[in-house]
Amino acid sequence: MWLFDGIDNLSHQGYNQMSSSFCIFPVQRKGAVRGQNAARYREREDMSMISEKMKPLVNNNSAIRAMFEEGKRLAAIYGAENVYDFSLGNPNVPAPEAVNEAICRIVNEEPSVMVHGYMSNAGFEDVREAIAQSLNRRFGTKFHQGNILMTVGAASGLNVILKTILNPQDQVVTFAPYFVEYGNYVRNYDGILEVVPADTETFQPDLEEFSRRITDRTKAVIINTPNNPTGVIYSEAVLTRLGEILTEKEKKFGTQIVLISDEPYRELAYDGAEVPYVTKFYHNTVICYSYSKSLSLPGERIGYLVIPDELTDSKEVFNAAVIANRVMGAVNAPSLMQRVVMRCVDETADIEAYDRNRNLLYRGLREAGFECVKPQGAFYMFVKSPEPDEKKFCEACKKEHILVVPGSSFACPGYVRISYCVSFDQIRRSLPAFKRVAEGYGLKGLED
Repeated sequence: MWLFDGIDNLSHQGYNQMSSSFCIFPVQRKGAVRGQNAARYREREDMSMISEKMKPLVNNNSAIRAMFEEGKRLAAIYGAENVYDFSLGNPNVPAPEAVNEAICRIVNEEPSVMVHGYMSNAGFEDVREAIAQSLNRRFGTKFHQGNILMTVGAASGLNVILKTILNPQDQVVTFAPYFVEYGNYVRNYDGILEVVPADTETFQPDLEEFSRRITDRTKAVIINTPNNPTGVIYSEAVLTRLGEILTEKEKKFGTQIVLISDEPYRELAYDGAEVPYVTKFYHNTVICYSYSKSLSLPGERIGYLVIPDELTDSKEVFNAAVIANRVMGAVNAPSLMQRVVMRCVDETADIEAYDRNRNLLYRGLREAGFECVKPQGAFYMFVKSPEPDEKKFCEACKKEHILVVPGSSFACPGYVRISYCVSFDQIRRSLPAFKRVAEGYGLKGLED
């Protein structure tokens, strides 16, 4: 059988006239090709449809989500009121009333074609300007709409900036304990996550070790303050020194290093604690923000990136990030929620409710004998396990229908994370169960 490149069927005369323009080469019949390919495929040991890149993710599915599913199973058996699920950071505080009002007004007052239609991949210009001005009022910055890129929550924002800046084998540094998905996000773009071990005394970054971990392959650093899972807020002194180290390393290696500040918990700070705005401490900083916690809208997936003018090649990075936002499949952030954010840009959920939960849980755990650093922000408590293998401790808690997440999920074994974004009543009802677990380990009450 012969195949004519460019023409399915040629007359003899046509072939003579056009032979100089077309290649003729022998090919096997389709059936034979398919048979050979099928045979080779059958010879492979792995017949899975799942990609090699996905298999470790499937095999090591999130312990957080697994515990959440376990909570639903136990609730079906024992009743939801008898299960104390502290596994998932799912806000239980309602969104501010201003959010509901804004949705109604937008739907009734703004043109439907605009509200539900396409816009620039970066987001509505008026929304971005409103966010920029809000940041300027609150933090003394000088942002404008050209610094703000609307994203599908913080997770998408992190992926956008990592896709924008990473080349294969580039290194990204973060501090343990850290949100488990950081590693997956970095691997999405064939980067390598380098983890600085935790300082378990304070859970502030170990900057000496951090300095040693930076190499000429370091392209980015991810920080998270207030921190998930510890609730610690990085101090101005820490951020100042961190910025100095990065500046020194850029000069030493002749490279550019981007500091990515992941800030979904920025508004959740207690006892008058201030969360420093990170762009003030280092020129190559990108802010990743989400309204999931500040407005209690986790399922709406709305957030933004701040790419300041001070960032090296800022305009080029912004334009590339806009394209990344599109080609990753998000296209643009949800249209209606962008309009809502503009009307609610300075609103926050009921932070006092989380503070009441924090104080009750902390006091109850300490009285039972558990050790933990009192969180300054977010809605997590990172509690020291009474035995080295914290997964066994999680199993002991499960016997009392308490669900917590092992610290190894955050690269910090020997601890467990407790999410207190639950009802005040659940925390109150859970304290006797925590006390029974503590007694099983022979723990005695602690004083601050």
